[in-house]
Amino acid sequence: MDGAALITDLYQLTMAYGYWKTGRAEHEAVFHLHFRKPPFGSGYTVAAGLGLAIDWLHDFCFAPDDLAYLAGIPGNDGKPIFEPAFLDHLAGLRLTVDIDAVPEGTVVFAHQPLLRVRGPIIQGQLLETALLCILNYSTLVATKAARICLAAGDAPVLEFGLRRAQGLDGAMTASRAAFVGGCASTSNVLAGRRFGIPVRGTHAHSWVMSFDDEEEAFAAYAGAMPNNCVFLVDTYDTLEGVHKAIAVGRRLRQRGHEMVGIRLDSGDLAWLSAQARRLLDEAGFPQAQIVASNDLDERTIASIRQQGGAVGVWGVGTKLSTAYDQPALGGVYKLAAIREPGGPWKPRVKLSEQAIKVSNPGIQNVRRFVRAGEAVGDVIWDELHPQPAAWTMVDPADPTRRRVQPADAVGEDLLVPIHRAGRLVYRQPALAEVRERTRAQLRLFHPGVKRLDNPHEYPVGLEEGLHERKTALVLAARERKAAR
Repeated sequence: MDGAALITDLYQLTMAYGYWKTGRAEHEAVFHLHFRKPPFGSGYTVAAGLGLAIDWLHDFCFAPDDLAYLAGIPGNDGKPIFEPAFLDHLAGLRLTVDIDAVPEGTVVFAHQPLLRVRGPIIQGQLLETALLCILNYSTLVATKAARICLAAGDAPVLEFGLRRAQGLDGAMTASRAAFVGGCASTSNVLAGRRFGIPVRGTHAHSWVMSFDDEEEAFAAYAGAMPNNCVFLVDTYDTLEGVHKAIAVGRRLRQRGHEMVGIRLDSGDLAWLSAQARRLLDEAGFPQAQIVASNDLDERTIASIRQQGGAVGVWGVGTKLSTAYDQPALGGVYKLAAIREPGGPWKPRVKLSEQAIKVSNPGIQNVRRFVRAGEAVGDVIWDELHPQPAAWTMVDPADPTRRRVQPADAVGEDLLVPIHRAGRLVYRQPALAEVRERTRAQLRLFHPGVKRLDNPHEYPVGLEEGLHERKTALVLAARERKAAR
């Protein structure tokens, strides 16, 4: 990617300059990327975007044109804010950090690190903005897609938000993330080619309106593309359109082809789909699919199904690709430990008047415990300290509540190595594998965690030792503040 290293906020570069200027650029630091609240009021979140992040990291460097641009950025006095020697340092900078992350398609929860960066502080700082941009949006859309697909049950979901997405780059990311979250296909042809996602689509209202007669329009389309006939029947009168589609479907069958189905894009989708299903079955087309669209989301789909709708395929666009009801995940990237060359690690916490914004210290990982095929709890622990004999979880909302993980539960750490000393060590799975991982991960969790409204709260907390060390750091910091 051209200019990859410039996909950052200016303050990341000013801090990098400050580290270099003060001789602290090579101090070792650990950063964690996490989010504070799950999106959409959901009981879970689906991690996504790691593959895109790996691609961006591969391209990370400061090219001559990048440095020439940085050399021209002025300060308040009109003089350059970066001196030439710093730009020379950037010219020779190559990533040497270790990166660990949860694989895409992993179900994750608030405050858990999705990604961890360890290495020279100047490098970790320069990676922050782009990693947040990539993982925040992808995780947001993948979670929305997972919720929609769960609401749709066994019926496939088609993503077609390209025309409503936030720009061309946003559309590509959304199509990819929607597939990770469970969508079966996309209308986005470039996403299909680039990511290997199946593509689907037939015709729009403009096709029907370009003819004098609706049945003539269906017949012409069947003549042009007999192996891809899903007729959009609501241009004029929906049920009359179904009758005309059936008539063309019969002629299509006589020529050795089958009508794939019809599409409903307006009106009472629950009632119309039930009526259309009856007409299609009575006419001898029980296999013809009914595709529904029209500003759908998980709650609308769930409502249509509860009302007895007969939809077999769901087309979801705007409210998926734009994450309509929550446009940002709110992920953050926080320093958790630092050390001078050859020195001991010093854990760091960020304080806040809001408990949810107090960060966790140390070099964190997440251990998930599974018993009898069901996830029973996640413990955030610190790799700087020995693993405990018994894994006691402290509830972050109520430290008096503590829970020991069952002895017969199997624990597995969620973070896996991605880069070591700047070199990729991770085998990137095909996107179809990632999609299947999402499905398998969701099966680990109790249905209550996955319900749309008022989901059950899955147990997540700090390992007891980490909780005690964090508490001590917070108290010490507040005492220092009070003494000033």
